[in-house]
Amino acid sequence: MNQMMNLVLKATGETLVMVFFSTIFSLILGLPLGVLLHVTSSEEQGGIIPKPLLNSVLGRIVNVLRSFPFIILMIILIPLSRLIVGTSIGTKATIVPLSIAAAPFVARIIESALKEVDPGVVQAAKAMGSTNAQIIFKVLLPEAMPSLVSGITLTIINLIGYSAMAGAIGGGGLGDLAIRYGYQRFRPSYMVAAVLVILVLVEVIQIVGNKLSARLLASR
Repeated sequence: MNQMMNLVLKATGETLVMVFFSTIFSLILGLPLGVLLHVTSSEEQGGIIPKPLLNSVLGRIVNVLRSFPFIILMIILIPLSRLIVGTSIGTKATIVPLSIAAAPFVARIIESALKEVDPGVVQAAKAMGSTNAQIIFKVLLPEAMPSLVSGITLTIINLIGYSAMAGAIGGGGLGDLAIRYGYQRFRPSYMVAAVLVILVLVEVIQIVGNKLSARLLASR
């Protein structure tokens, strides 16, 4: 029992590390891409710098990246993981494909959240002489913050699922624990423990995300 508890705690820590850093890096990659997708869209869709060709190219790239199954993407990115962190297995190596897999998802979430901003607010900012940068950072992003928080919450939950799948090819974390000890060594209690921890993590993150989003919405 003590051994199982120690392994579950260790695997939970690895999962939290993977999810935390991949969330940060996916936001670094996906946030500017999502903003660019929105601002380069047509004026009818709320774009403030319409660039149809650029928007179309970016949209297709995002769609292609989103269509890749995570397990396949992780295998394809093994050389990149080895190049960046020096290894292709374990917690650190998994952060690379997790970040890249989540980035296009984040981009679409950002784009969708920005589209929900009232066009009248943007028009008012333009009438006051605001620059495009001011409109993006002082109008669009603050106004879309409740939706952005909800989207980031969904991203974190998806990353927990992705991190569990990464255990199938030595990614570490709760997925690795469930497969190596629960499946391969025929110890269903380990698999049940891993699943329960994942369910608790998802529930806690969803509750926190919902409350934060509701608070931001109420403070407007």
